[in-house]
Amino acid sequence: MTSFDFGLSALRSLRDDAEGLFRLGSDGIDGALALAEESHLGILSAMQPFGTGGTSPVAPFVRLFYRAMRATNGLVARGVGAGFALTPALPAAGAGTMVDPWRDIAVAALNGVIGDHLEASGNPLAVSMALRHRGRMLVPGDPSTSHSGTAGPIEGAGDHILIMVHGLCMADVFWHRYGHHHGRHLRDAVGVTPIGVAYNTGRHISANGRDLAHLIQRLAATWPVPLRRISFLGYSMGGLVTRACLAAARAADMDWLKLGGHAVYLGAPHHGAPLERGGHALQTMAELNPFLAPLGRLARLRSAGITDLRHGSIVAEDREAIPDRFHRKAGIARKPRPLDPAFRHHVVAGTLGRQRGDATDRMMGDGLVPVDSAFGSHPDRAYDFGLAPEDRLLVRRTGHLDLLSSRPVAARLADWISS
Repeated sequence: MTSFDFGLSALRSLRDDAEGLFRLGSDGIDGALALAEESHLGILSAMQPFGTGGTSPVAPFVRLFYRAMRATNGLVARGVGAGFALTPALPAAGAGTMVDPWRDIAVAALNGVIGDHLEASGNPLAVSMALRHRGRMLVPGDPSTSHSGTAGPIEGAGDHILIMVHGLCMADVFWHRYGHHHGRHLRDAVGVTPIGVAYNTGRHISANGRDLAHLIQRLAATWPVPLRRISFLGYSMGGLVTRACLAAARAADMDWLKLGGHAVYLGAPHHGAPLERGGHALQTMAELNPFLAPLGRLARLRSAGITDLRHGSIVAEDREAIPDRFHRKAGIARKPRPLDPAFRHHVVAGTLGRQRGDATDRMMGDGLVPVDSAFGSHPDRAYDFGLAPEDRLLVRRTGHLDLLSSRPVAARLADWISS
């Protein structure tokens, strides 16, 4: 990419960010007005004397006021949107584009919380899936772009690729922690070529897994040297996206599965995360109270990716029985998904406890993911991963984020992937 092309891409990014933030602000105002109207009407209804039908005489005027406010907001949004549409078209970021890490961090956090809304509304702030190598875009997720291939010769390209999939609200830059990077460590220790994945963590895990499977198919077809092996390192939600990717590739019988090496899951909530289950319970209780119901509705803004973490849903079929992802039983009836036979699978769990089985370990795990969920252990044998002890690692007095910089974890990763 020439400096001129890079300048145009940066200009496009600034323009898209401005449009995306404006549209997000407009959506926020509309949502806030809707919640305020619901709260106002709920309070008026609750204050009516018993037996009067529960409808306040001023309710029609309240509705009219809020509808007028929302209509005004909509007119302003459409007017400014038309102004953005009149700006000249600029080239999209393509292969070889250098990534701004600070923008990446901010946009990744936003996508984790409301990424599904950003995508559904066509907001430019929605992250498009892409593969990255040493901070540069390698394979963009949109095959229709003019730069749809790889960036030509890839520095240090070897015959063993390590696909690194980050967690919720994260970006590829989060693999760097306290001067350590698992991918670079494994590059130096066992000769893999680490490839990062940028993706919208607010989308359904199954959708991200499907897109990643197709992206790897393109990567394998354009890799500059003959490939011997493809391995995965999935952190937190990234472990579930990895399993979703393998499931999608298996369903489509993709060629790259023949290169299956190792799949390592680092603190992944295979059987769900208690934090999301607790948040879901609070949302359900709030919606039963007429005064707190708007807060329950506000909790429904959390993304599809977050709600998938409730029970560890990795395929679309898990949602067929109860399509409403906020229903109290949504995701419970997920079907068992055995690990893909083309790969050797390994799991890493952290615990804040001093020893396996103590009170801290049982209640908190690594602070976000229980040990049994990270290990894929389950009382029902159909859901249990059944991995051998040599394919599991428990690191004590280690929090969820600390798994990214743990030296014992790094050493075991090298042992596994070099085997």
